[in-house]
Amino acid sequence: MASTYTPLGIELQATGENAGTWGTKTNTNLQIIEQVSGGFTQQAVSDSGDTDLSVSDGSTGATLSHRVIEFTGTLTGARNVTIPLDVQNFYILKNATSGSQVVTFKYDTGTGTSAAIPNGKTVIAYAKADDGTNPNITMQQFGGDVVDDTSPQLGGNLDTNSFMIDFDDAHGIRDENGAEQLIFETTSSAVNHIDITNAATGAGAQIGAVGDDTNISLRLRPKATGNIEVMGATNPGTVQLNCESNSHGIQLQSPPHSAAQSYTIKFPTSNITAGTFLKVDSITGSGATAVGQLTFDSSPATTGKAIAMAIVFG
Repeated sequence: MASTYTPLGIELQATGENAGTWGTKTNTNLQIIEQVSGGFTQQAVSDSGDTDLSVSDGSTGATLSHRVIEFTGTLTGARNVTIPLDVQNFYILKNATSGSQVVTFKYDTGTGTSAAIPNGKTVIAYAKADDGTNPNITMQQFGGDVVDDTSPQLGGNLDTNSFMIDFDDAHGIRDENGAEQLIFETTSSAVNHIDITNAATGAGAQIGAVGDDTNISLRLRPKATGNIEVMGATNPGTVQLNCESNSHGIQLQSPPHSAAQSYTIKFPTSNITAGTFLKVDSITGSGATAVGQLTFDSSPATTGKAIAMAIVFG
């Protein structure tokens, strides 16, 4: 009975075969096994068509019979590298081609799954030979960029490890429903930015303006006719204007909810001078539920009203 060969080219010597050459053939088999278990080789891939990896029965050197295969060459389009239907093995494959093209590792016929290897990436490909007509290849990528995963998920907290997260202009963070929650706008020459600091017990969290400039304003911007609102909680909405040491300050506070008050304070359109007072400009309704508008006025005739309103407002 003549010798036979495995799909990877190892010679299976029949009993009584190869007298005088059995040792040489055995050594060749061991070399093929060494290639399969840990050998490295490169395979050029070209634009001319698919690259077919074939078995080399009873001899070493076949690309097919190496554990690690690095694909090389310059491509202008995606290309296939194929293997015979009966090959069962796992490979470490790297797409080292130029041209930013995908190389797909697949069986030479059939409709089974294949391994599409992005340019510059390394994968493990399991060639299963699990079907005589449509065998499958399963791929697992090593250390791929997140861009290679169209729906990445974290299995734990993301630690930036002293690096940054870079956002493109008009991009940011969305909620679980896909709605924008925090969007960043970029300035190409930016030197100033916002700093957010959490706080220990008894202190408030802080949003501040920081950067290269010595004096930096912190700007809040509503949209269209929207307002900048200071929300209430246990107390009515309050703005505190601190001293430069932040040890004490003056508070501007809304009336409580029970007062049901809604009015507007408008500043004058010209410079305020001595003798300018706060006055009632208009009132709708009466009593505790009256809704009015307050303005500044420099007329002495409104002095009494201004003092009374100033006391209520304060």
